[in-house]
Amino acid sequence: MEDEFNPFEIAGVSASDGERRKREPAKEEQVANVARDQLRAFVERVERLEEEKREISGFIKDVYGEAKAMGFDTKAIRRIVAIRKKSEDEWREEESILDSYLAALGMLGGE
Repeated sequence: MEDEFNPFEIAGVSASDGERRKREPAKEEQVANVARDQLRAFVERVERLEEEKREISGFIKDVYGEAKAMGFDTKAIRRIVAIRKKSEDEWREEESILDSYLAALGMLGGE
């Protein structure tokens, strides 16, 4: 009796190796799945953070509303918050430049 034709033997692969390859996803597919899962995780994290940012923005708006209701000037408070984010040297330099420009335009009092 003649041996049956086995294409795996021609390729130098046993039949069990070929069957295993059919059952296991290719390495490239596994890498693609990992990359897809990582991408999905990044997108979902950004979405959660964006939602938190919207909530925090709402809280900040509420605080400014409370300050306004108490009679405070919210533009001045916003300016103070912006100044406090900078180093003293940074905001003093900005104020100096602003004063120079205002003086050049004749907008400073007493000149």
